[in-house]
Amino acid sequence: MAADFGPLVPADWLAEHLDEVQVVDVRWYLDRRSGWDAYCEGHIPGAVWLDVDTDLSAPASPQAGRHPLPTEAAFAAALARKGIVEGRPVVAYDDAGGSVAARLWWLLHAIGEPAAVLDGGLAAWTDRHGELDTEVPIPVPAERAPRPWPSDRFVSADDLAASRAAVFDARSAERYAHGEDTIDPRPGHVPGARSAPWTGNLDAQSRFLEPDALRERFADAAGGAIAYCGSGVTACHDLLAMTLAGYTELALYPGSWSQWGADESRPTEAGTDSAPPR
Repeated sequence: MAADFGPLVPADWLAEHLDEVQVVDVRWYLDRRSGWDAYCEGHIPGAVWLDVDTDLSAPASPQAGRHPLPTEAAFAAALARKGIVEGRPVVAYDDAGGSVAARLWWLLHAIGEPAAVLDGGLAAWTDRHGELDTEVPIPVPAERAPRPWPSDRFVSADDLAASRAAVFDARSAERYAHGEDTIDPRPGHVPGARSAPWTGNLDAQSRFLEPDALRERFADAAGGAIAYCGSGVTACHDLLAMTLAGYTELALYPGSWSQWGADESRPTEAGTDSAPPR
């Protein structure tokens, strides 16, 4: 395995190295369709499935947000249950441009584990390598010790309010400006945050833009950046884009707008963002 593995791999690379990595299907749907059912209907050979709601998050609450950071022990247990041993490279994928898979990538990347996202997701695989597998593998449970979440990779609402780092909102520009009352607790965004919809990181084939384009898009991240979204999932897509651009001082606000907006004591801003990225 190359020392420069990740944070993004193409489908052809994955096909050549399928036996050297653990592939993880992280499909999840905001409209409550079942990611597990989608996985069972067809997945990349050898892939296991992890659930954003229960494996990659703690229980939701207005106080903590819709996808709070899981405890270190719970995350280690989820990986162990799926047979993902320490140090084994992980390739995560979804069918939504990497917007869900990036959550697993960020959690692993933050604790120093080798991880990548499949560029182009499931469609890139099927376009190049045909049929999917319907056999659900039975993983051999692994031994994993919990690793602490690094304090410089995850920030609280108070940390965010006090930070001087650039702040990027990965939600759509419409939600950033006005909110969506079926999803967001209040209209608007964190004061001072830039609008950086995660979809803007991708080209027409749902593959990530070249590093130079991402570097220009997130130029303000050079001095450090924090990303958030509705619940701390698609924000990781922005963090992946910034990592591809070469920026390193990056952090996730896991509570995101579902936590910040639910706290009436927190200030908000509404309206569009005149500064790039868009």
